[in-house]
Amino acid sequence: MARELDVKQWRDALVEACEDGDGTRARTLVLQPGPRRARALLEGMLEDPDALVRQAASWGLGELGGGASARRLEQQLPIEESRRDHDGASVVEAITQALGRIKEAGSRATLVRRLKRLVPGRDILSEVNPLARALWRHRHPDLLPDIREALERLDLSELNSLRGLRLLLEKSPEELRTWAQDMSVPVKDKTEVLTVLEEEVPDAWMPALSAFISTAEAMVDSAVSQGGEAAYFCERLLLLLLGQERLLPRVAPEVRSDLRILARRLLAATSLNSSTRAASLLALIGQPEDVILLERHRPAEPILARLFDDVARALLRIHVK
Repeated sequence: MARELDVKQWRDALVEACEDGDGTRARTLVLQPGPRRARALLEGMLEDPDALVRQAASWGLGELGGGASARRLEQQLPIEESRRDHDGASVVEAITQALGRIKEAGSRATLVRRLKRLVPGRDILSEVNPLARALWRHRHPDLLPDIREALERLDLSELNSLRGLRLLLEKSPEELRTWAQDMSVPVKDKTEVLTVLEEEVPDAWMPALSAFISTAEAMVDSAVSQGGEAAYFCERLLLLLLGQERLLPRVAPEVRSDLRILARRLLAATSLNSSTRAASLLALIGQPEDVILLERHRPAEPILARLFDDVARALLRIHVK
């Protein structure tokens, strides 16, 4: 006989998994009660006063998918918006991400309505960027008029994902590759595109990755010595590659070799974000001879130093094998 589900324990475990970013565990928990009961439990969690519980519920409904989940999340969205506090904003972001994962036309329409409700403000990027990435999952040329209107209305001057989304929708994958290789294109524009591709790199866009890697190679000296836009571009590129497990195995061997050279050089970057992400990348594509560079550029900060040490040990084990 199957053991009766301990609802409180299940809910607490789901909240903890979502808070820890453990998608595998959270997914297993959502499926545990069965779809019908899970949906009822998750919808009930949306009524909880604790924002972490509501975030977990939103994630779970996004995982279940379907029109029912999309409709319930759409109902919850204005409730969270009306709170006008940090907790409400955190749940709005979770709902936005969930709607991005639900492959229903209604989800896209809800996200577009959310875009139209945005007004200029100090924290507008915290709303715009997750929304742009969610809309990328529903990519369609029909989105362009609303995106262009929002960009004009919101008058965004800082680097943002909405402009990156517009660029991606305006270009075919082949055009994007040519554009990414054009060194006359501002680095900021290319970085904005990367922030959107961090959400998902569809198969058709995979060849464009090599062009972004070439751009990083061309500006690596500036990224290492000066930081600034060049370093931030490299950081976002490495973040993209590290964040999607399926990408690196599909990169051509010669591009993979270029990536390793790029990572080795970025270990010396003045930006700790660049150097630590370079070390993380070497953990996946490095060789034992990279250990000497890891030791040479090992940060003084204990936690980051431990990362470099762990990567070095992992690479040395390759030699032992």
